[in-house]
Amino acid sequence: MFSFFATTSARAATEDTLVMRPSGADFFIDGSYYSVLEDSSSQLTIHDVRRPAKASQFAPYTGAPNMSNTNSAYWLRFTVRNEDPSGTHWFLDLFDSHINDVRFFQPTATGYKQFHTGADLPFATRPHPYKDFLFDLPLSLGETQTYYLRLASDSKTSFRAMMRNEPVLLTHFQTQYGLLGGFYGVLFIMVVYNLCIYLFIGEETYLRYVLYVLSCSLLFLSEDGLGFEYVWSDLPWLNRLINAGAPVVLLFTFMHYARGFLDTSLRVPRLDWWIRLIGALSVALLLADILVVQSGFSFWLYLLPYCLIYYAAVLVYQQGLRAARYFLLAHALVAVSLVFLITRKLGIEFLNNHFTVYSMNVAFVVEVTILSYALGEKIKGIKDARLAVQARLVKQLRKKHLAQDRLVEQLQQNQQLKDQLNSELEAQVARRTQELRQQSETIAAQNRELLQANGLLALQSAAIEKLNANLQHDLQQAQTARVLAKEVDFGEFSQIYPDKDACLSYLADLKWANGYQCRKCGYEKYCTGREPHARRCTRCRYVESATAYTMLQKCKFSIVKALYAVFLINAHQGNYSSQEMSRLLDLRQATCWSFSQKVMDAMRRRRLSPDYEVNESWTHILLDATSEADETSESEFSASLSQKA
Repeated sequence: MFSFFATTSARAATEDTLVMRPSGADFFIDGSYYSVLEDSSSQLTIHDVRRPAKASQFAPYTGAPNMSNTNSAYWLRFTVRNEDPSGTHWFLDLFDSHINDVRFFQPTATGYKQFHTGADLPFATRPHPYKDFLFDLPLSLGETQTYYLRLASDSKTSFRAMMRNEPVLLTHFQTQYGLLGGFYGVLFIMVVYNLCIYLFIGEETYLRYVLYVLSCSLLFLSEDGLGFEYVWSDLPWLNRLINAGAPVVLLFTFMHYARGFLDTSLRVPRLDWWIRLIGALSVALLLADILVVQSGFSFWLYLLPYCLIYYAAVLVYQQGLRAARYFLLAHALVAVSLVFLITRKLGIEFLNNHFTVYSMNVAFVVEVTILSYALGEKIKGIKDARLAVQARLVKQLRKKHLAQDRLVEQLQQNQQLKDQLNSELEAQVARRTQELRQQSETIAAQNRELLQANGLLALQSAAIEKLNANLQHDLQQAQTARVLAKEVDFGEFSQIYPDKDACLSYLADLKWANGYQCRKCGYEKYCTGREPHARRCTRCRYVESATAYTMLQKCKFSIVKALYAVFLINAHQGNYSSQEMSRLLDLRQATCWSFSQKVMDAMRRRRLSPDYEVNESWTHILLDATSEADETSESEFSASLSQKA
């Protein structure tokens, strides 16, 4: 009790209390409402952080709430008091959907209830099907409770959150999803429109533009969490891959599109070489940072290639490409939105509101629209240039027309000579064709003879394969017959029963040759058990292994050796020495002697059986289980005597 009050007093001194009021239905939680504990070991539990020693280490967060160390887990503590008499339900909305592991601890009468979710877990683990992490704050009027959040992420990110009541949250849902739907609708329209233009006119720049817009869509689907919510919700590994790889794909497609749109290889070839080099290095460094370094500051690697592209656009515009001015305007808007994004990544509180958060969406919509128009302007300029060139060509063609008239007469003379040569060539071709026809007939006759010979060879091959199959079958039958005739050594016996599985299969076939029947309830239907070749009753669930109630039950050595030992002892009518068996099977002599006695007892019982035949197979004694039953009876009898005593 004392430790609880000590923790409460320490907490009250370090963090402000969030108050639920109808006037604050949409309340942003800044750093003053958090007390943060960095867990560098990532091993602390909710019970550990509530102990006085750890609770006193919680400190109010100064500045923007950021996770700067990717190797640590962050514990957040905040206190909420309900002063809302309307009875409206309240929620905690955690914005960043890229946090890999999120654990929300909700106080209950007996302790804390944990909600475990995150970007590394399937979307179905979230308490509410929403792109952000949304948690309930169930408090009765006048009640004050302390909540805990445990956050872990492999990238540097923020843990900004808002506290909203249910009506405001529903309105926010409708507005946000409506705007995002319009945003993706615009991107989809631009993709379809420019793809159709590419298919009609075949201009490669339109295809590059389509790929760029698709990479933008993929980036935004990963950034705002809608992709994880609707597309790959059951594939957290794919969500993690897209979150890491979408910016790299966007950089690659943007540079590929920008170089084609600005014609940098023709207009600024030296700068184009640097753009390709810097772009390749940036992509390589981005991949290295994602896969190995994981610094969390990889977004700085985008600045140099983007600045080079922007500088190239200025130079190209100065050279006379009027469409480049639209390119400069569109990316100026994107640059402003990137400033807001970078400040949020660095934890700088600079104009953080709904407009700045979604400014990049607006900038990209404006950008793709302007770039689509700019592409049309560029194609129109190219068309006008082609028309001017064609007009100059027409003038040149008129001058050449007179020269062509003079050439026509010469061509007519050449035509007469050509006709004469063609007639001579046709006669030679006819003669050569006749010769080739005769050669073809000779080759066809030889092919028919080869086909007949191949048919005979095929019949001979089939006959040889049939003989080989018969020989193989006869060899297998001979080996089996030798086993039954008691003339086989352990090496040949091991070829017929090479391993434990083959022995268990053979034993199961012997044991249930007349059908299966449960020993407990008599039921005749079964399914396979966990052990190889075991059978489980589908009614009472009783499992019976292949060796149960047989000579090999509870056998302490290899079942292959045990099977051969039974074969040897039966073949020699019980007169096979345990010394020789120990040497042959590489077993202790005491083990061989004990097993020999067990087999000979089974042989004596078999001879006394009414269905015994003199020349019957040695395998009949395998199904003898009297010795095991006697052992079981003796153990049960001893147990009953000890209970009576």
